[in-house]
Amino acid sequence: MAAVLALALLLGGGGFAAWKLDWFSGNGEAVTFGKNPPPAASKSDAGSPTPEAKPSGDPDVLMPTGPKSDFKQTTKLDDGTIIAKTRLAGAKSGFEGDVWVWAPKEYDDPKYAKSGFPVLIALPGGNGFPANYWSDRSLGLQKAVAEGVKAGTSLPYIVIMPVLNPDNKYYYDGSDIPGQAKMGTWIAEDVPAFTKANFRTYKSRDGWAFMGSSSGAFVGMKTVLQYPDKFKAVIASGGEIVPDSPLWKGHQAEMDANNPEKLAKKLIETNGPEVYINFQVGTKESGKDRMLKFQQQYGKGPVKTTIRDIQDGEHNGWHYVRGMKEGSLEWISKVLKAPKPEGS
Repeated sequence: MAAVLALALLLGGGGFAAWKLDWFSGNGEAVTFGKNPPPAASKSDAGSPTPEAKPSGDPDVLMPTGPKSDFKQTTKLDDGTIIAKTRLAGAKSGFEGDVWVWAPKEYDDPKYAKSGFPVLIALPGGNGFPANYWSDRSLGLQKAVAEGVKAGTSLPYIVIMPVLNPDNKYYYDGSDIPGQAKMGTWIAEDVPAFTKANFRTYKSRDGWAFMGSSSGAFVGMKTVLQYPDKFKAVIASGGEIVPDSPLWKGHQAEMDANNPEKLAKKLIETNGPEVYINFQVGTKESGKDRMLKFQQQYGKGPVKTTIRDIQDGEHNGWHYVRGMKEGSLEWISKVLKAPKPEGS
């Protein structure tokens, strides 16, 4: 995505001028998130672990657990917020890959210094390696969140954008396929642990959700259904419904354990925690029939489903962001936990 954008700039005759634009200034420089932490503990409490602090009075708030990662700016938004990147060595998966992050302006607002923030893990489609295209400002995901906050239709999410696959050769269904990199553990455990280490979040699932497009939509939906105790909702755009990696051959039982249809059926049978799935589909793309079938068969009991049509929408990130601005961000914001400013 970044390469395509750069090529377009060059072809348009503005290649050299583009590098002078503000959003490129500071790229590669170190970035710190959370410039207004709550007051430090007294000397007698200096040895206490950070997670024990409850600065907002809300026991659900989790202060950054550390260790902090080293972030480098990759781009800047018009409102001055930064998208940054770091390298994460997954402690549980054993996989090492890049993760991009973005925090809204509210995160550094002193009145929110003692509050947790909801997290939106954004997953790309396609190869999902070596980059996550949601980290490209041209798609407008972060801008959509910022504008939604101003309009009162979105919560101020921390957006976490990990790589989805370990290489460009195969698609791994965001799962722990036997004999392969443990991408299911990477997405469901290592990425959230990294987020908790670096940001003020919530302990409960009420502050955790996914959004994704195409193959990333499948992974987000699958993970929510697989771990309803950890994640509450997903915006699944133009997504697939069942696992289809060629690497599953000879591993039917493991593939079934990562099949959203079977996971939803189990959740319904056990009357598990409520999860919320918002499908998005463009009117100019295929796939709605699969969403409707899933909704009819499994959209019951604790599995809450909605389908949003994006008029004249095609199978691409720009149109999915438009759908989010038209209603999906507001939908997911109604089921997740909002930050609480001090004194409210």
